[in-house]
Amino acid sequence: MSELTNHTRDSLSGRTNSAVIFLHGYGADANDLLGLADPLSEHMPDTMFFAPDAPERCIGNPMGYQWFPIPWIDGSSEEEARAGMLRAVDELNDYLDTIMVDYGFEPDQIALLGFSQGTMMALHVAPRREEAMSCVVGFSGRILEPEMLEDEMQVKMPVLLIHGDEDQVVPPQSLPEAGQALQAAGFETYAHIMRGTGHGISPDGLGVALAFLRKNLGYEEA
Repeated sequence: MSELTNHTRDSLSGRTNSAVIFLHGYGADANDLLGLADPLSEHMPDTMFFAPDAPERCIGNPMGYQWFPIPWIDGSSEEEARAGMLRAVDELNDYLDTIMVDYGFEPDQIALLGFSQGTMMALHVAPRREEAMSCVVGFSGRILEPEMLEDEMQVKMPVLLIHGDEDQVVPPQSLPEAGQALQAAGFETYAHIMRGTGHGISPDGLGVALAFLRKNLGYEEA
């Protein structure tokens, strides 16, 4: 049983045919992304939305949570950061398994949407699971251990990478680096640059993500 705190938004229609799971960034919490359910659900009425809090209180922001430490922000060691990441991977896998059992979803009915450190988790976990999820949307993140992807991946799914061209937290170059690793491993990979956007989600970026989610979760294309 997963120990991650779970937050949900029910489907707008009352019918539930799919799920989007939000993975928040470093120092934030589940509510940071769960609010996106409001604009998305209008166009995805049969989708339920989930958001866990990351497993650790954030060293750099005790009011929020982290998936793992970040050495250049919180002074942790590279060893501590990697150990934290591996623990978080196990926690997130347990959480995903629990959601599927408790709510009756098949893997291909679930999409992961991450932001920043949440994107790093999504891009690391989804390819290494036994069954493919419907898709992954990654905002403003990067891929962890890209050199390990081809050897460790178990499944493939479409991936959409979105990044602001004025991001001063996670460099915009992280998008093509992740894209190259994913494409080299055979993933169907898409990208969108949010012009004039820093470390955040712009309306055009959310619109591109919505179209991608609708396509991969079985809605008619807009």
